[in-house]
Amino acid sequence: MMDLKSGYPFWAVKNGLLTTFPQLTHDHQCEVAVIGGGITGALIANELSQHGHHVVVVERRDIGWGSTAASTALLQYEIDTHMTELAERYGEANAVLAYRACAESIFELEALALELEDVEFERQQSLYYASSGEDVASLKEELLLRQKHGFKASWLERATLLERYGFDAPGAILTELAARMDPYRMAYQLFGKITTRGSKVYDRTRVERMTRHGGHIALTLTNGATLNCQQVVVAAGYESQAWLPEPVAKNRSSYAFITDPLTPDMLGELKHTLVWESARPYLYLRTTQEGRLLVGGDDDEQDIPKRRDERVLEKAQGLADKVKTLWPSLTINPTFSWAGTFAETCDGLPYFGPHDSHGPNVHFAMAYGGNGISYSMIGAKLLRALIEGKPHPLAELFSFKRHI
Repeated sequence: MMDLKSGYPFWAVKNGLLTTFPQLTHDHQCEVAVIGGGITGALIANELSQHGHHVVVVERRDIGWGSTAASTALLQYEIDTHMTELAERYGEANAVLAYRACAESIFELEALALELEDVEFERQQSLYYASSGEDVASLKEELLLRQKHGFKASWLERATLLERYGFDAPGAILTELAARMDPYRMAYQLFGKITTRGSKVYDRTRVERMTRHGGHIALTLTNGATLNCQQVVVAAGYESQAWLPEPVAKNRSSYAFITDPLTPDMLGELKHTLVWESARPYLYLRTTQEGRLLVGGDDDEQDIPKRRDERVLEKAQGLADKVKTLWPSLTINPTFSWAGTFAETCDGLPYFGPHDSHGPNVHFAMAYGGNGISYSMIGAKLLRALIEGKPHPLAELFSFKRHI
C-alpha cells in the first residue's frame, strides 16, 4: 500500500470521517466493480449507478483517505499542457476537443454539486500569469488559439494585474470559467447516493488478485473473499499503475498549506480567482468558502514517503515566502501543511479505458495531471460509454493507444 500523503490535509482535518462503510468479508457479485474510493471512483460509480448499472466499490483504506484528502481541487478547463502544444502533438481538432470537454466538465460538476449537500462548490475565475517576460509570447499565442475556438479569455497587462489583483507580473490570461470545491466531501456524498440506488461501497477491502474466467472477472480479496463481476474499473489513483506491466506516468509529490481565515478586504479579487503561473513546477492558490488561502506547488520527484514527510514544513514555508513576495500585505500563516502523491503523463492528458494486458472488460481511470477532477468527470461518461458499447469522442485520444 502506497503512502499517498504527508502532514495534515485540510479536508480530512475539517470533515473527519463523514460516514463509515463496511468491509467486504464474503463472496459477492456485481455487474461493475470499481477499485478505488476517492473522488475519481465516486464520480464513475455515480455515473454508472445513475444509469442502471449495479456497482460495487472497494477501497483499501477508508473512503477518501488517499490522494483525494490531499487534493487542492482547483477546477479548470485549462490543461497543464497548452492547447498550442497539444495541437502540435495530436492536431488542432483533438486539442480543442480535450479543452472543450474539460470546460463542459465544470458545468457538469456544478450540476452534480447542486444535487448534493454542501460540497462548497463555487464558480471562480482563473488567472494564469507569466512567471517571467520570456513566457509572455507563448501565453499570448495560447490565448489566440483559445479565442479562435470560442473560449472566453482575455489578456491582462502588468498595470491591470497590479491594480486589480495586487501583484506584479508581466501579464496574464484571465479565464471566466473555473471553480472550487471540497473533493473529500463530494466523494462521501456521492458514495452515499449510490448506496440508495442499491449499489454497494466497501472500505478497508483490498484486492489482491484479478483473474479472468470466461465472461466474468474474479477479484480475490486479501481476506480470501471473492468479488465476481462482468466489468472492472481500476480507479485507484496513483496506485493504478501497479496493475500495468510498465508505468505510463511519473509519480511526483506536490506540497500545500492553508492559512487561517483572511478578511474579504485582505483577499480582494483573490476571493473568487484561482491563480497559477507559467513556470514549471508552478505556484497555485485559491481561497476556501471561509476565506482561507490554500496554496500549493513546489513539486518534486520525491516518491519515498519518509523523505517527502521530512520536506513538508520546509516546502510549506518556501511556498509561503513566494506568496509573501507577490502579496506583501497578506498575512501568510501555514496553519495546516501537507504533501500528496500525484502523477504526470508525458502530454498532460489522462488515460481512460482498457489496456491490452487485461483485456476489454478491465478499464483504467487514470485522471493524472493538474486538473484530475475535471478529467474524472469526463472519464465517468467515457467509461460508461465503453461499458455500454457506445462511441465517445475522446475514447481514442484518452486511450493507451497514444502511449509509446
